[in-house]
Amino acid sequence: MRPKILMVDDAKALRFLVEKALGAFDCEVREATNGYNALFAMEQTMPDLILLDVSMPIMTGLEMLTLMRSHPTLKAVPVIMLTSRADHLILPQLAALGISGMLVKPFNDTTLIEKIQTVIKLKPARPAKAKKT
Repeated sequence: MRPKILMVDDAKALRFLVEKALGAFDCEVREATNGYNALFAMEQTMPDLILLDVSMPIMTGLEMLTLMRSHPTLKAVPVIMLTSRADHLILPQLAALGISGMLVKPFNDTTLIEKIQTVIKLKPARPAKAKKT
């Protein structure tokens, strides 16, 4: 079964970077622009992993993670937090909520994939079969 990854970040460029990096792997990537939209997305399809930005409008990553950890069906979903150097004051709170990992922005494709691979196993995408003409 293909792993489902939910990318939650208000920055379109970062969502694009993650989708591009994961394009080489057999997984489904969904996106949300804030914590509220992510919770709605999880009602539709439960992810195997969430990449969650700390700083977002409407509902921050910390607020979303706190809600998730208090919900019976969401508390076990692995979360990798996407932080900036300015987020250092809330790192103890994030750790206490049981995150699966952390990536400090900016990061590159290799670092992202390595961090994801510590939580779920990614298989290379199968090449599309060439059509016979």
